[in-house]
Amino acid sequence: MATVLVTGGAGFVGANLADHLARAGHRLLVVDDLRRPGSERNAAWLAREHGNRLDIEVAALDDQRVLDTALADCDAVIHLAAQVAVTSSLRDPVEDFEVNGRGTLRLLESVRVLAPAVPFLYASTNKVYGPLPGVTGPVGEEQALDPHTPYGCSKATADLYVREYHRSFGLRSVVFRQSCVYGPRQHGGEDQGWVAHFVHEAIAARPLTIFGDGGQVRDLLEVSDLVRLYELAIVHIDRCAGRVLNVGGGPANARSLLQVISAIRQLTGLEVTHNLAPRRPADQRSFVADVSLARGLLGWEPTIGVEEGLGRLIEWAYTLSRPRSPIAG
Repeated sequence: MATVLVTGGAGFVGANLADHLARAGHRLLVVDDLRRPGSERNAAWLAREHGNRLDIEVAALDDQRVLDTALADCDAVIHLAAQVAVTSSLRDPVEDFEVNGRGTLRLLESVRVLAPAVPFLYASTNKVYGPLPGVTGPVGEEQALDPHTPYGCSKATADLYVREYHRSFGLRSVVFRQSCVYGPRQHGGEDQGWVAHFVHEAIAARPLTIFGDGGQVRDLLEVSDLVRLYELAIVHIDRCAGRVLNVGGGPANARSLLQVISAIRQLTGLEVTHNLAPRRPADQRSFVADVSLARGLLGWEPTIGVEEGLGRLIEWAYTLSRPRSPIAG
């Protein structure tokens, strides 16, 4: 069984990934500064569930001592820690770059020096492609990068460095350009994690705010499908090292924002209301990932449909506020 270092391991994806790998028998080293709302709660949950298989270090990416100690004892690195909100990057672009750009480069350099043979998996984003005007079909990895906003630029910078450390130094690195991941343990907000944000607001009987007309389309990917891909990439790193993989729910799970609201309404029986606000800068009108490369290299594809995935998220969200969900059996 492997020892896996997960940066940002108390975040939404990180907590689900750490839980999945611990249940599979692996040992987890989680490094997280617990800055993101909900991360403290996720860390406490992980400690309760897997205290004997999991160590949590409360630290940021600039804590070299913590990273070096963790790298000396790991068999794989999954780099999830990031500044994740476009809105935050517009307020403080320097901090955004320090975390996403410089933080990733610092970690890559430490891996190059201390653990150059371990798999290195990086969570990038579809925002590196920019607004994609006129694009409506599935987006493949050959799509040119055109990042808008400081967030898009900082993530694209890290994305490029992760690939270049494979070419220049032989690191066994892989980039996942992820699209609209959602599921339990996601404490979403207007700036990031919109599917969970919609669910939490609906349960709290607060009106939603949609930036634009609600016709924006995303391919929703339930988090348990994503963590399967991370595990597959570690096991089969020789198949995918040096590659970039677009990772999303694919065409079958493409929904507009208004369709997601309608599904939440149907699953909960709640009256979900919304208001419209001006479209946000650089928002993609449509993004649907072409996942054929991940399918060909690793035999992976999404298995959880939108309605099933939303049901899982709703069930979990109700545990935060009420004893029982209206869709429970």
